[in-house]
Amino acid sequence: MIKSLARKQIHRLENYAVHSDVARNLTAWIYQSTIYSFIKDTLTNFRNLKLIEEIRRSPVPGHIAVIMDGNRRFAKNIGIAEDAGHFFGRDKVEDVLNWCLELGVKNLTLYAFSTENFHRPKTEVNRLMELCRTELQNAIEDKRIHKNQVKVKVIGHLESLPKDVQNAAKILMKETKQYKRHTLTIALAYGGREEIVQAIQKMAEDVKSNSLPIKDIDEKKVSSYLYTNGIPDPDLILRTSGEERISNFLLWQMAYSEFYFSDVYWPALTKRDFLKAIRTYQIRKRRYGK
Repeated sequence: MIKSLARKQIHRLENYAVHSDVARNLTAWIYQSTIYSFIKDTLTNFRNLKLIEEIRRSPVPGHIAVIMDGNRRFAKNIGIAEDAGHFFGRDKVEDVLNWCLELGVKNLTLYAFSTENFHRPKTEVNRLMELCRTELQNAIEDKRIHKNQVKVKVIGHLESLPKDVQNAAKILMKETKQYKRHTLTIALAYGGREEIVQAIQKMAEDVKSNSLPIKDIDEKKVSSYLYTNGIPDPDLILRTSGEERISNFLLWQMAYSEFYFSDVYWPALTKRDFLKAIRTYQIRKRRYGK
């Protein structure tokens, strides 16, 4: 009897909230208020801290590689010019680097610009190149890079990049080459097949000059001829935007990597999304007994 009366009372309140202008306006005010934002952010931070506690009970991936996808679709969804989405994507790079440093992830690789991206409209490519140059130059003075001893490597067919981008990349790599605590690898003008082809060509030249005996060619030797020489293969590869493709990325290196595909566009990736990817990786490893 009491439960029945309670249900009826709740039903009346629900009807009032739906049909009353006062209630609707009050609800709208609450959602737009700073109090609601504060409570929401506090709860989100609490949930993230709980997830971080779980993550720290198990080994984190030593190397995370990210296919940053969805900048243009993100921009289109919020009603701005599609190529403007790359600026939102740039900000997300800073977030992910911070999250990796916080969790103790030693190596981070970002797929920033593929060889196929050169086929995009010239105006977009030019803006992307300008953005790359600016961010590479900014990284030279970035205190986080030097405080956390992050060695930055820029890999890919760098000769196809504009000279100012090449110069900025060379200076950044020179300024951070002595660091050994973390590695940030930026794939620019990168293609996985091209990387393998170039490695084969270099090995062939060394075989021809008798500096590389054919019997010495094994997996380890092949890896030493790749752009990523000296960097461990990725443990986890994360791709955003809901696409489930490799897109010519680290084809040799991903032989034993775990994959995590997120439905959110790259600029919209939250810390919780990133933490869930790492936790999923840990659960899989535990399940496999590794």
